[in-house]
Amino acid sequence: MHQAKESCLGGTALIETSPLRGTLPEKEASPAAATEEWTKVRKLAVRQLERFMALEPKVLRGDDPGAIHDMRVASRRLQQVLDLLYPPPATGEIRKLRRVIRRCRRSLSEVRNCDVLLKSVGARLARKRTARREEWAAIEAYLHQRRSRNFEKALRKISKMNMTSFYVHLKGHLTVDGNKRHAAPHPHHLLDATTQEQTRVQLHERLGRSVNQVTQAFENQIEQSLNDSRASVVHAARIATKRIRYLIEVVRELGVAGSDEWLVWLRQIQRHLGEWHDLEVLEQIMIEMVARPEFLRDHLEIAMGVQKLIVRNRIAKKVLKERYLALAQDSSDLRRMKEWAGYLLASSSAAPAKA
Repeated sequence: MHQAKESCLGGTALIETSPLRGTLPEKEASPAAATEEWTKVRKLAVRQLERFMALEPKVLRGDDPGAIHDMRVASRRLQQVLDLLYPPPATGEIRKLRRVIRRCRRSLSEVRNCDVLLKSVGARLARKRTARREEWAAIEAYLHQRRSRNFEKALRKISKMNMTSFYVHLKGHLTVDGNKRHAAPHPHHLLDATTQEQTRVQLHERLGRSVNQVTQAFENQIEQSLNDSRASVVHAARIATKRIRYLIEVVRELGVAGSDEWLVWLRQIQRHLGEWHDLEVLEQIMIEMVARPEFLRDHLEIAMGVQKLIVRNRIAKKVLKERYLALAQDSSDLRRMKEWAGYLLASSSAAPAKA
């Protein structure tokens, strides 16, 4: 017989049952406790917004790869909690603010790729015995050139976004003014709903729906990648893994049982897919480098050596993909996560409607 363990979501006592660690409502939440949970979600969003904006000056200097990575991660976390606060169809202003987050992250994508590869190539060149050192040195030089070009593009894009205005407007939507309605121009989208009854059930319903929708999208992409090994399909599975991971991080902040277990599993998948993605990008850049007519004309022998590195890179990619597939093909983990998500949805639909 499984032991029961109590947890808490929105003031509602929840039962954790091993091995699924699902959550079901046991008794009704008080209005004050439920409102407190919405405030907690909003504070989480503000914290991610502050983190996102605090990294901007470091990113714009251009010499801190860690800041670029951290800002992209902060953007994903902010976007996930924002989607929970303002699910589709969100207001026009919220959609515009969300687009700023996404555009900022995407503008830094190629810069981040170059930073990751420069670190890897630099580590190879730092070794005393490195095969094809001349080829790796040429790749490093090309990566530096590519990073410089992409950073200039990213700088121009971010400078056009008016990040100060973005910050003021989004924080205005997220900040609560005492017991008053939210100061944003569209209060019907707010988490602290106009009636206490809505407040008590809305968190459960929204959380359950969000987790189930993202879990379903994740399952679809994983299954597609198992049947289609094209790089674009595997990359889509990687993005789906990130989305569900960052949503479950929000769920964990709310004290939902079972969250930690699935975060460990998702990080494993993300690590394998991340390493595969790095090699995929490296291969694309090596092909781009040697495909230039002037490079072939002036550095034919190096180009031939880089082609051999591409062949070796494909072998390494295959190994990483096989590791990912072995992990993803274990349907028991995916089934259990779907059942866990189902418990959340059942909890939301069973949430009490009246005090």
